[in-house]
Amino acid sequence: MSKHQFQAEVNQLLTLIIHSLYSNTEIFLRELVSNASDALDKLKYLTLTQEEYRGVPFVPRIDISFDTKDRKTLTISDTGIGMNARDLEENLGTIARSGTKEFLQAMAADAKKGAGLIGQFGVGFYSSFMVADSVEVITRKIGDEEAWKWTSDGKGEYEIAEGHRDSAGTTVILQLNEAGREYADRWRIEGIIRKYSNHIAFPIHLHYQEEGPHGGKVDKDSQVNSALALWRRPKSDLKEEDYREFYKTLSHDTDDPLHWIHQSVEGALAYTTLFYIPSRAPFDLYRYDYQPGVKLYVKRVFITESEKDLLPVYLRFVRGIIDSEDLPLNISREILQKNRIMENIRSSSVRKILQELAHLTKNKELYEKFWTEFGRVLKEGVLQDFEHKDMLLELLRYKSTASPHAWTSLSEYRDRMQKDQKAIYYVTGGREAGLRSSPLLETYKARGIEVLVMDDEIDEIVAGSIGKFMDFELKAVNRSATADDLKTEEDTTKAAAIEPLVQRVKKSLGSQVKDVRASSRLADSPSCIVMDEHDPTVQMQQILKMMGNKDLPEVRPILEINPSHPIVTKLAAVQDESVILDTSLLLLEQALLVEGGELKDPAGFVKRLNRALEKSL
Repeated sequence: MSKHQFQAEVNQLLTLIIHSLYSNTEIFLRELVSNASDALDKLKYLTLTQEEYRGVPFVPRIDISFDTKDRKTLTISDTGIGMNARDLEENLGTIARSGTKEFLQAMAADAKKGAGLIGQFGVGFYSSFMVADSVEVITRKIGDEEAWKWTSDGKGEYEIAEGHRDSAGTTVILQLNEAGREYADRWRIEGIIRKYSNHIAFPIHLHYQEEGPHGGKVDKDSQVNSALALWRRPKSDLKEEDYREFYKTLSHDTDDPLHWIHQSVEGALAYTTLFYIPSRAPFDLYRYDYQPGVKLYVKRVFITESEKDLLPVYLRFVRGIIDSEDLPLNISREILQKNRIMENIRSSSVRKILQELAHLTKNKELYEKFWTEFGRVLKEGVLQDFEHKDMLLELLRYKSTASPHAWTSLSEYRDRMQKDQKAIYYVTGGREAGLRSSPLLETYKARGIEVLVMDDEIDEIVAGSIGKFMDFELKAVNRSATADDLKTEEDTTKAAAIEPLVQRVKKSLGSQVKDVRASSRLADSPSCIVMDEHDPTVQMQQILKMMGNKDLPEVRPILEINPSHPIVTKLAAVQDESVILDTSLLLLEQALLVEGGELKDPAGFVKRLNRALEKSL
């Protein structure tokens, strides 16, 4: 016998589960049955694909029994793949998921927020400690002679010792606490199994006693689930509740899904898919080592749940099942990635998911919930998936100057465009509030031209990659050439009038700017900065630096000054070059600050500002 300490994250998780997260304790049984089903799936796959296991007798079943007298124990047993001592330590003593520590720290601060996410760690086993004072796991791995016993009270330690089991599989014995004894009951167990696990593809047998025909107790054994894969059943036979409960078992999420997509295809290819859109983003959505959420089956035989290429990366939030009739059972990961059948299933699945999302847009409230959770990753698809780019563009949503609170699509923007409008305009570069008050929007607002407000870091890259939508080019208002669309003869006349001042300002600023120009985009502000067409914006420069690009060449902005602003008109009459220099620098520095840039010389800025204040007083 050997004693072990739980990994620190396990202790923290147990505290959260037992004291904070799970208010619905009955889900412990769903989790244990789901684990047993996974073990059966794995052994079934081995017996069908691995020569050394072909002769192994495999009678798949899950058995549940309880102490009928004192109702102190509940036992769940399976004939699956089993575990050895090392498996027990790795699976029941640690959480082998990166990001676990950070996630649990966040959840400890806000336990309610994490209730729906905790199951995503694949650690539903620990929910047993909500209803049990101690848990015993007796297991024997397929092909091994020895069995092992894992025991713990969930308070920091566990023991692993030699055990006894006649054949491969796992038995979990719960020593029920006072609150847990309600589950040592035939009707309670049967109700939970039918509610959560009716779709489990292996028979679940419940053992109990009932009154015999001649008195006394008689042992009974009855199958309590249909043992038919839910995704293989006709949609007409399924209720919404069936889909919801299957999702919870599949994903270990405690919340209902936002939407689901069930499809059976017959013809040159035969396959079934059942995809779910969660109501909340998985905790690892933005981690490079995210856990994929789609399981692959072949002829109802589980193949893998860790293959990231079943769907594109930008659909990594999707949960569900792909079940093919045409793939070989022993397909390898390498072959899977290049398999033409899988490529066709993948492409058709992506199209189906995007079509359903397009249909979901008709329900604005529901689609906004989806967009809030998953809009950012969907934008990645515009950069990654040329085949479905047009469909993805229709799904994009942005805030705009036309409405401070509602989301809008590119199509809706196009329908509202002015008759003589030349492009779809957008602004990027920081938080929404700052973008809405940017001087760059002044003339657009004055002329009633709508501008899309893109406040996500990825927006600048995505919008720049779109090119055209419905024959209209997307143009950033913080690019130098965009203002040419707005230029009038009056703007040209005003620009000519202050050209001497423009040259003096340009000379004063020297290499700090790429150019100085009279602006046709400003109405109320004295100045703004824009970037040349092929230079990265201020925000993009910051993103590149955060990504580790420390040695970026200096990118100089273009300073635009407003010919109609009092500061500019008064400056045109100034002869003192020191005043020209101070004011030119202030015009540049305040424009940089508005756009979220950093000042190279904050102290110099303060001195110049103080001199200007002193003269004004």
